[in-house]
Amino acid sequence: MLKAERYRHFVDYFSKNQPNPVTELHYNNPFQLLVAVILSAQCTDKRINQVTPALFERFPTPQDLAVATSDEVFAYIRSVSYPNNKAKHLVGMGKMLMEVFNGEIPSGIENLQKLPGVGRKTANVIASVIFEEPAMAVDTHVFRVANRIGLTNNARTPLAVEKQLVQNIPKEYIGVAHHWLILHGRYICLARGPKCDICPLTWFCRYYERNNTEAALQRLEAAKLKKAKEAKKKKALNIIDKELKKRSVDKG
Repeated sequence: MLKAERYRHFVDYFSKNQPNPVTELHYNNPFQLLVAVILSAQCTDKRINQVTPALFERFPTPQDLAVATSDEVFAYIRSVSYPNNKAKHLVGMGKMLMEVFNGEIPSGIENLQKLPGVGRKTANVIASVIFEEPAMAVDTHVFRVANRIGLTNNARTPLAVEKQLVQNIPKEYIGVAHHWLILHGRYICLARGPKCDICPLTWFCRYYERNNTEAALQRLEAAKLKKAKEAKKKKALNIIDKELKKRSVDKG
């Protein structure tokens, strides 16, 4: 199947069956989303949603973060991954928002990446969700699912995956496609033990096609070996049977 066909089938399925996907991070404004996405690096959305209510209550604005200490922030996020670094990033992010961007979340990938703790993935999330730009954030789920389905070829880095997806997905679907891939990877196309038996994409999925073809060949080879062993065993039994009959005749 050609790549263009896979992209068409991918967009057709999700645009009909999951037209309005949203992030599973809880937030009420752009500032809260930015904080939540920074915290979510190498951590689950479920964990982030557990710690952010108290964090947002204590630090509701960039100005509140800007005047805080990393130790104060750490007390609220100690249960997330890398809390020390993230506490420092959040304080630094608050200060830069106040000093450089007048307390507003900047638009544009370049400006967003100037903020402490904001890499390209986080910047793309904010750009697509808050500013509705055609930006594709690539996390582990997006990276895995895009490669498995066959939407990307030889894409060994997140940036390579991002470029191929942006190049081939229609512009109006790029933002939501990020959520399609994440949610599909989180609940069906798991890193270990993907749930291919309930996946609606198997009919055009390169991973499924490859693995099932290999599995079929392995089953065929195993059947051949089993048949050969049974034939060899039957032949040996026939030889033994003939020998026993011969000895019986000789004795008679």
